[in-house]
Amino acid sequence: MDFRLRGVQCAGPSGLHRMSYTEWGDPRNSRVLVCVHALTRNCRDFDFLARAMSSHYRVVCPDVAGRGLSDWLRDPAGYAVPNYVADMVTLIARLDVETVDWVGISMGGLIGMALASMDGNPVRRLVLSDVGPEITPESIQRIASYVGTDPRWSTFDEALAYIRTISAPFGKLSDAQWHHLAEHSIRQGADGGWRFRYDPRLAEPFKAGFSDKPIDLWPFYERIACPTLVVRGAESDLLTRETWQQMGERGPRAKLAEIPEVGHAPTFLVADQIAIARDFLLAS
Repeated sequence: MDFRLRGVQCAGPSGLHRMSYTEWGDPRNSRVLVCVHALTRNCRDFDFLARAMSSHYRVVCPDVAGRGLSDWLRDPAGYAVPNYVADMVTLIARLDVETVDWVGISMGGLIGMALASMDGNPVRRLVLSDVGPEITPESIQRIASYVGTDPRWSTFDEALAYIRTISAPFGKLSDAQWHHLAEHSIRQGADGGWRFRYDPRLAEPFKAGFSDKPIDLWPFYERIACPTLVVRGAESDLLTRETWQQMGERGPRAKLAEIPEVGHAPTFLVADQIAIARDFLLAS
């Protein structure tokens, strides 16, 4: 993998923290693609997409605070979208560019939506993977059932089997792709055991905000003006078909794509999904 591992210092409610990111392609390229991962995932999920796009873009993939190689926050209340948006603004300032294109999976899409809804925002083109302005309580409850449980495994293979189970909605991936996801999702402790590479306390604000009513973010979505693509997993429980279709009619009137035999969420690990994102991003 031909990338550079870098970091940027960000400020939040509980002080300073370092956000790690991978950077692909020519660092002098003014055309920048920012790729942001899902709730408990990390920047290495984008290795395959970043490699495919690095001849066109300077591709930057951050580990959102509390995940991957980034610092854990002192106060878990800081694990919230407004703070993540602030971190991304700091990152974009570090990159010294006026505009960026954005790919966000689930939580990464929420961050992108929030940023793209702001006046004077830098987002030029926006790709949202399986997330939208209305989120079902059923999907939140499913995610809450495993986020923050902090399981431990005695072997890598046990961890891999667990990840393949909870991430089964990602669809049909090769053994090598599952291994890649697991390898960068877990870390080995001094005792030889394995655990997730994210702060389990990030579940606290996530669960505290749980409600039996859908989350309504339409006012944010309808402020987005940039060209937008929404990729839905055909079996998704988080982005319903009705909401997905409305996203093509409201706000930026997004271009829509659906991935068969995938739930939450399309991960851009496989060639057909990469092609959908690439064709949209390079259309301009």
